[in-house]
Amino acid sequence: MSWIVLVVSGMLEAVWATALGRSEGFSRLVPSIVFAVSLTASMAGLAYALRELPVGTAYAVWVGIGASLTAGYAMATGAEPVTVVRIVLILGIVACVAGLKLTTH
Repeated sequence: MSWIVLVVSGMLEAVWATALGRSEGFSRLVPSIVFAVSLTASMAGLAYALRELPVGTAYAVWVGIGASLTAGYAMATGAEPVTVVRIVLILGIVACVAGLKLTTH
C-alpha cells in the first residue's frame, strides 16, 4: 500500500509544481488553490509512505515521478521543447525510479 500511496503522491507533486508555475507568484486564485491542496496531499502521502519505506528510496521515487511527469506535461502542452535527448533523459529518470523500486525489499 505504501508504494501505491507514494506513486500517487509523486503524481500530485507534478500537479503542484505545474500549478505553482501557473499561479504567477500566487497572484492567480485557482492555480494557487490547486497548488495548496495538491501540495498538502502530496506531502501527506509521502509522510504516510515513509512509515514503511526507507526515506532515501521513497524521496528519490517521489521526486523522480514528479519531475518526469512535470517535464512530460510541459512538453505535451508545448510549454517546453520536445527533443529526442529530453525524452531519453526523462526515460532515464523513469528507469532509475523503477530500479529503486525493484531493489527495495
